[in-house]
Amino acid sequence: MCILKHHWLGLLILLSLCPPVFAENLMAVYQLALDSAPQLKSSSYKVDIGIAEKGQAFGQMLPQVTGTANWSENKLQQPGGLGLQNYNGTRYFVSLSQTVMDFGKYWEWQRTQELTKQYDAEHLDAQQTMMVDIVKRYFAILDAEDQIRFITMEKQATESHLQQINMLYAKQLAKVTDVYEVEARLDQISADQIEAESMLTTAREALKELTNMSIVELSGLRPGIEFKEIDGKLEEWIEVAKSSSPTLAAQRRAIAVASDNVAVQKAKYLPVVDFQLYFYDTNTGYQSQIISNGVTKTQVAAINVTVPIFSGGVTTERVNEAQSTLGIKTEENEAKVRALIKETSDAFTLSNANAKRIRASQKALDSAGKSLEASQKGFQLGIKTIREVLEAQQAEYKAQRDLAKAKYNYISNRIRFLKAIGTINEDNLQEVNQWLAAY
Repeated sequence: MCILKHHWLGLLILLSLCPPVFAENLMAVYQLALDSAPQLKSSSYKVDIGIAEKGQAFGQMLPQVTGTANWSENKLQQPGGLGLQNYNGTRYFVSLSQTVMDFGKYWEWQRTQELTKQYDAEHLDAQQTMMVDIVKRYFAILDAEDQIRFITMEKQATESHLQQINMLYAKQLAKVTDVYEVEARLDQISADQIEAESMLTTAREALKELTNMSIVELSGLRPGIEFKEIDGKLEEWIEVAKSSSPTLAAQRRAIAVASDNVAVQKAKYLPVVDFQLYFYDTNTGYQSQIISNGVTKTQVAAINVTVPIFSGGVTTERVNEAQSTLGIKTEENEAKVRALIKETSDAFTLSNANAKRIRASQKALDSAGKSLEASQKGFQLGIKTIREVLEAQQAEYKAQRDLAKAKYNYISNRIRFLKAIGTINEDNLQEVNQWLAAY
């Protein structure tokens, strides 16, 4: 009894030292990625930079106030032996300047407003891209795990066939070529298994890149999910994508930023007018000599007009540079529009094709199962060869792998489609998450 007690005590201690093993679902993995993704943090910082730049540009149009105070201890040696004079010197200066007309500052403020909106759109695009990447890499792991599982099952079934053929061959009821057929197929399956294991390792590392964690187990798809085709016409979805995609929204803002920058540079040809007030109070003058009549106070109100005349061609070249940048952003927008149309079309077409393929693969799997059953019975009756059994078995496991891959491709392409049209959000991930088996 004492020995049994110590045995359970040791077991409990061992279990307490081991971390719990549980399966992560899609939303849990997504949250891990949100907490650690440098791309999202970087885009968030860009949003903060845009807000700061907008504040700086607006601040340049507000009153600028400066103040200076100076205190000094002075010693004055006068010529002619008049003696040494000690005195304290003070100076106070306060200035207020207010821009009255400066088109450059105004257009710079407009530019930073568009820049802030561009960074907001880029941040949203980064979030949506993260959702697509998480789904794609999550189900790439499940796909690789399924490939390994089906290959292992086929390998075990083939090893059973090899044992059966060897027994028949020992009794001279099978040919040596039958043994070679099964061994060759077993070698091919072993090679496929090695490749599948390497794909699983690659898929796990891809997910780790986003989460910065090694996740041992993921929740798999539950049975009974209905994989529906996307309703509507492709042309209509393309128009939705053009109007809703944050990728295009960011690019349109980039064009507006470049256009405003052209206006900023052209404004440097124009006069600048500002209003200035300043107050000056001092008891010392030139070279800090004390003012004989006490304190000098100066109060000034002025309107300053600055007219640019010649800058060595710098302003002209800056305008040319800004216009070229605007041309680049315009062409980049055209390229992104075309890429978005292609992405929307591909994701729409592939998603619907995957939905059809799932139904076809399910039928193919049912047929392959019946064919394998018939081949095995025929082999037992001597009317089917082992090659025919292996081919039927290979067809069944291929149908199983194709069906699993079609399901994962459907999910990935559907999420990819939602990203293309700019409507993807966490609710879509939550919907996919509900398709996973609970652990």
